Amino acid sequence: MNISYTTRHHLCLGCGLCEDICPQGAITIDIRQGEYRPSVDESLCIGSKCGRCSDICPGLGVDLLKLSTRHDSLTNGHITYNEYLGRYVQLYTGHCTNENIRYHSASGGLVTGLLVYLLEKKMIDGAVVTRFSSIDHLTPEVFIARNTEELISARSSKYCPVSMQGIRKQIREAEGKYVIIGLPCHLHGFRKIEEKDKKFREHVFAYWGLYCSSGRTFHLTDYVLQQRHINQEDIRYFSYRDEGCLGSLVVKCSNEVYKERYQSYFHPLRSIFIPRRCHFCIDHSAELADISFGDIHIKPYSDDTIGINSLIVRTPQMNDLLQQAMMDGAIVMEELNEATLVASQKMARVKKTKYASLVYWCKRMGMAVPQYDVKPYSKIGFVKSLFYLINLNLQYQVGHHRNLWFLIKYMIKKRKA
Repeated sequence: MNISYTTRHHLCLGCGLCEDICPQGAITIDIRQGEYRPSVDESLCIGSKCGRCSDICPGLGVDLLKLSTRHDSLTNGHITYNEYLGRYVQLYTGHCTNENIRYHSASGGLVTGLLVYLLEKKMIDGAVVTRFSSIDHLTPEVFIARNTEELISARSSKYCPVSMQGIRKQIREAEGKYVIIGLPCHLHGFRKIEEKDKKFREHVFAYWGLYCSSGRTFHLTDYVLQQRHINQEDIRYFSYRDEGCLGSLVVKCSNEVYKERYQSYFHPLRSIFIPRRCHFCIDHSAELADISFGDIHIKPYSDDTIGINSLIVRTPQMNDLLQQAMMDGAIVMEELNEATLVASQKMARVKKTKYASLVYWCKRMGMAVPQYDVKPYSKIGFVKSLFYLINLNLQYQVGHHRNLWFLIKYMIKKRKA
């Protein structure tokens, strides 16, 4: 079995990690129908003699419980478990003290601000981050940032597929220590890799995860720009979220600047351009990270107009680092109540409950599903779960096929009503 099984059964997350784990160079990543997908040269693949691509594939599932509990002994028993947040040492809200980074980072700038702090203190040699290409300003580029300017170029959210191919090899061959920033699915793959690759693991300072309700295909960007009559070839700057808390879509062209609030353009489309596999994910808060970062759009924090983060700190070492960064004036933090954070992350509950209904129906239809060692906490009703599955599939089909995009305006009106 190789990664073709994953793609054939629509389980691929497009993480790209299979490409550089293949010892034969048989796998290449390209974009197909708005998503990253691997292709296998079967003449090079050695199949059952290897199987590395399948072993590390996050699309097939991950042992969340096993991988998140293996370092519990380091916490001296000071660990809390929440069914929606995972295991943690402490919860915080906060922001970086650099107001420019904070304002342009959508959620408080803590990731960028902390990385700059670690570099200045020479605690790390770089970080794996994502920025937009300087050529078309829309294509995401994953790279190792080694200075402040490069880190700042990668700030803010990327609502499009992000592929990590090549990063494992770069980390293995580099000197020093690095922070890897990624979505839950990226970290699932990297955690699987490090179990088999000691040299890679030795160069990882920490994994920092980003909350993720679900991914989006490149079709989301295409549709948003098309509807606003923005010429992609004329774009000089693009950001899904810029200028303050939650932020705005900001597109700078040769002769004009387009701005629209994030919630106005993004929320009505949030299910239509979601990749199929994302509907089977049960990890919203990056439970395998050392620190998880995200929004906290709930009062009183939602009253903040500049930018504020919530953090889930999962190891004592990272908690000590944050405390030191606060003492040095790089960040501002305060402790956060668990119930408040859970209430602010509605998709965490959705992932741990509605996932069960999708698995139930897909198994009945003979479809392959990802395997986890953590069971979802409840199923929704029989009729409701069937409606949920049909509705998601209809939205997926519309978003997946450009010739059906004319239907989106009617779907948006119905949902707003």
